[in-house]
Amino acid sequence: MIPSASPSDQGPESPICSAKGCRAAAVWVLAWNNPKVHTPERRKTWLACDEHREHLSNFLGMRGFLKETVELEEWEARPDAG
Repeated sequence: MIPSASPSDQGPESPICSAKGCRAAAVWVLAWNNPKVHTPERRKTWLACDEHREHLSNFLGMRGFLKETVELEEWEARPDAG
């Protein structure tokens, strides 16, 4: 399952980057969790293109939210992805 899919130039269900205003194809999944709001095992996801991966990772990391960064293809291949 794609963590978040939105209409994009690549098609109606192509995953796009979560960075504000970016319409590029997503390449990365940033799995995160806000410990004040979510249970420890819960994973929220943002998608990132190559250009915005570091910026979004830093944003989540500075807050202690980032748990894992994985290529989208690998994330979708996981048994628990759906």
